[in-house]
Amino acid sequence: MAKYFDVHPVDPQPRAIAQAVQILRDGGLVAYPTDSCFALGCSLDNQEGKDRILRIRGLDERHHFTLVCADFAQLGQLAQLDNAVFRAVKAHTPGPYTFILPATREVPRRLLHPKKRTVGVRIPNHPVVRELLRALGEPILSSTLLLPGDEEPMTDGWQIKDRLDHVIDAVIDSGECGLEPTTVVDYSGSYPEIARVGAGDPADFL
Repeated sequence: MAKYFDVHPVDPQPRAIAQAVQILRDGGLVAYPTDSCFALGCSLDNQEGKDRILRIRGLDERHHFTLVCADFAQLGQLAQLDNAVFRAVKAHTPGPYTFILPATREVPRRLLHPKKRTVGVRIPNHPVVRELLRALGEPILSSTLLLPGDEEPMTDGWQIKDRLDHVIDAVIDSGECGLEPTTVVDYSGSYPEIARVGAGDPADFL
């Protein structure tokens, strides 16, 4: 059964965050809130966790995972940014955007897009996940919590626990969050492309 953590949406209890971090470090898979919608996440080196996310969501190996970062310093270790891209990304983080960027050598091959050698990165603006990332000390490998057959991501922590109780290890609940996933901006080419319109305003990238 999945552990359930009911945390304050602005000032999450340190003990609950510490317990959730330990689950991640022990190879667990957690559902957690972000500034766009709930996500599934595991540690970067957790291949089994990655495979579990694919099975839960009914996806194949071509799925582009997101590396959720605590700050720009973490993001910069994973992705290559020239001056123009740096300014654009910096202006929209933290926030509900995912950026597809050329990966650095720090990123394991298994986390890259197989053809483009890119990585999806984001810095969320949500107190709970930011505290989780700070305590963990490294990015979280993540994917939107959208189940096969559902038209919208799940938003209620107890409903998530009820439906996924035996396939994930923890639910971090701070109340309902949004329904829209992030806006995805692809910087793998010579100019930005909007790969998905979501919670973030895409106007600055058009």
